[in-house]
Amino acid sequence: MSDLDYLFKQNAEWAEKIKAEDPEFFAKLSQQQTPEFLWIGCSDSRVPANQIVGLMPGDIFVHRNVANLVVHTDLNCLSVMQFAVEVLKVKHIMVTGHYGCGGVKAAMQNQQVGIVDYWIRNIRDVYFNHQQELENIADEEQRLERLCEFNVMQQVANVSHTNIVQNAWQRGQDLTIHGWCYSIKDGIIRQLMEPIDSLDEVSSRYRLS
Repeated sequence: MSDLDYLFKQNAEWAEKIKAEDPEFFAKLSQQQTPEFLWIGCSDSRVPANQIVGLMPGDIFVHRNVANLVVHTDLNCLSVMQFAVEVLKVKHIMVTGHYGCGGVKAAMQNQQVGIVDYWIRNIRDVYFNHQQELENIADEEQRLERLCEFNVMQQVANVSHTNIVQNAWQRGQDLTIHGWCYSIKDGIIRQLMEPIDSLDEVSSRYRLS
């Protein structure tokens, strides 16, 4: 007997509960997915996208990685973005970090972790760009929280710099990018910046013709 049999039991109970509330739910869900949202978030198990915004399966398309990064050489993330924008026609992309992020914390420390060092190097660049403000924060936890916010804002910029998003705007597609940060301590999402919904809001240095 598998040690994970309880997961199958819980799955069956969950499916029965859903069908009791809406007998046609899975039949409708299996026909198509039409989410309006793409969530780019952290892999942290405490930050489940659907649950914390109260959405059901099928309502939100999700990509997660360590520290919610959008790296221009990451074909996984870019493929998700392209499918979400060009096929699913999502209207909102939410880059959602969280306070106390382990990946961001590791980037603040001068210690080797492993292969993830190459990944979080991107966050070290964010720290370097905001070094003066960050090092003026005496409290280490507050410094970490601020770097979590700076990291989200940089990833929002990275999303807006892609030809995927810029081509969508050029086509007149309705698409808005949001930068959010979630607190595990109270379950609340904070909006960190004004949403970006047009090429006019992107620095001319990053606009693609």
